[in-house]
Amino acid sequence: MTTFVCAGCEAALSVALLRVALPAHAHQQWGNGTLLPVLMEPGTYAVDPEPSGLPWRWSAVGRDEAAAGGGFAPASALSFGTPGAIVVAPGDTRGTALIPERCDGYCCGLDGSSGPNLACEQCGQPVATRVDDCSLWQAVWFARDAVRGLSTDKPADWADCWDAQGRQGAPPVDPSGAWSPQWAAAVGAGLAHLLAASEGAPVALPDGLIADTFGRTLDVLLPSGEPAKTVALTGPGLPCREPAPDIFLVPQHPQTGVPWRASGRARTVPLPADVWTQLAFPGERLLLPVTGGLPDGVHRDDPLPMCPRGPFRPDWGVFLHTLARIPAVRQPWLRRIYDRVKDRPYVHPF
Repeated sequence: MTTFVCAGCEAALSVALLRVALPAHAHQQWGNGTLLPVLMEPGTYAVDPEPSGLPWRWSAVGRDEAAAGGGFAPASALSFGTPGAIVVAPGDTRGTALIPERCDGYCCGLDGSSGPNLACEQCGQPVATRVDDCSLWQAVWFARDAVRGLSTDKPADWADCWDAQGRQGAPPVDPSGAWSPQWAAAVGAGLAHLLAASEGAPVALPDGLIADTFGRTLDVLLPSGEPAKTVALTGPGLPCREPAPDIFLVPQHPQTGVPWRASGRARTVPLPADVWTQLAFPGERLLLPVTGGLPDGVHRDDPLPMCPRGPFRPDWGVFLHTLARIPAVRQPWLRRIYDRVKDRPYVHPF
């Protein structure tokens, strides 16, 4: 567990927290005026390895400047802030106060556009940015150079922290009947890696939820025909498939975000652990008691699975952000896809 303290005066700024992988939807903007919930689960934190926050370049950013910020394709905006921002749930912070002159927001709350808007109550130094505007995930982002972590534990290995049969997958459809924004972000990031792994060849997906979420986009962006590269899931709790596919969809470590290492020469595409679990083990509900059976005359009346109102659309912004940070985007065929999607944000399949 880690407690974050002010780098200037050592005052405690958080409760004890467990490190987890940075969510794929951490910087997602979703909908128009949508009030999104808190990004992080209570008692957890994550670290963003990329630069974030002020200063920003909002004009065209060339290839060399983009590479300095971790990208391999030109971008319309790029942060030149300090890497390593730490994100926590707002309810897990302690000893902070808002800075009134920095409480800017686009619509319904704070968006952090003026820089850190939370100060240490004890010494007054800016330490974090509270975000809670509409269409943004609610979070507090500690500045890496403003805080210090105490008593960091060693991350657990796969055997200690992962039990695929017992983990809860993230449902792809929310209670309103709409596709989950977390899934839109996760699949958007996974699509970028899957395109790079395809090397421009057709891709054959297994039937089911994988085809429902990845298929429409790949049908538009990749050619059809044979031979097609095969795709399958692998990870903890899944047997090895024979013959081995060309591309594996693998889970990221729940704490570190490091992808599962698949055996063989197949390319790998990382997915958030809870999304991968839902794909790998979609029917985890126990239909009978663990011991014995149902009493005579008792029948189960489980609700049907949620069905989405329309076809799945991956997150356009997350897709482009991820693709721009894959070195293969410099290859002409993939760069053409990047430019095509970037210039047409509201065209099928996005």
